[in-house]
Amino acid sequence: MKKILLLSDTHSHMDDTILKYVQQADEVWHAGDIGDLAVTDTLKKWKPLRAVYGNIDDDKARLEFPLHNRFMCEDVDVWITHIGGYPGKYNPNIRAELTANPPKLFICGHSHILKVMFDKKLNLLHMNPGAAGKSGFHDVRTMLRFAIDGDKIKDLEIIEIEKRV
Repeated sequence: MKKILLLSDTHSHMDDTILKYVQQADEVWHAGDIGDLAVTDTLKKWKPLRAVYGNIDDDKARLEFPLHNRFMCEDVDVWITHIGGYPGKYNPNIRAELTANPPKLFICGHSHILKVMFDKKLNLLHMNPGAAGKSGFHDVRTMLRFAIDGDKIKDLEIIEIEKRV
């Protein structure tokens, strides 16, 4: 079983609250808009990291991280990208591939809106952890944590970090 901390849209922000949850995870996944690579460098010091770059990320981030990261975690096929959309409104750039070969877990960021939805048509779970950073229009900073146990995704928790000021 692996305990996952899922975050996105840090926009160069890292703090002790995020790191407290990082320490409780087995792996950290970042769904893009990292900002300063000091964020991912810090995360990698604590736990294994899987990440993608987002639309605000510079050339350094794009050299270090892919646009799409598809991998197996235990027996779950996972696909992380930054601008992915959500069930019924997937990004046109990935819709054909997603429909032809759907993962069990599809993760994206970008919207700053926390959303977890099951797509009955593609038989996949969609997750967007919202935004853990302080830049953007969101009112509350959020992350998700969950466990992958064999082929099961379980123990999903929404983490509300704080109301932005």
